[in-house]
Amino acid sequence: MNKLQIKTVGVLSAAKMYGVLGLIMGLILGIIYFFIALLGSLMMSGGGRTSPGTGGSGFVYGLISLIASPILSGIGGFIGGAISAFIYNIVAGMIGGVEIEVENVY
Repeated sequence: MNKLQIKTVGVLSAAKMYGVLGLIMGLILGIIYFFIALLGSLMMSGGGRTSPGTGGSGFVYGLISLIASPILSGIGGFIGGAISAFIYNIVAGMIGGVEIEVENVY
């Protein structure tokens, strides 16, 4: 067994990774929110029969969440990943990095 220590993390590399992960999670949540809003819209409209002031808007809110959720989650993940990597690098410089054990398997 070999022990390795992660001394630094690439800030941009971590930011990109967290940004893409955030985008994927935001897309999954956006799809869930869309179907919940669509179901709520159908329940408010009485099974498809819309009367003035009811229903319909749930579809719009669901569509907005389907578009906005991945974008906002991706941006938040990118910023959060960059900040986390930056702070990790500072702390790892003071107390040492995370140790991992690796094994060559051939």
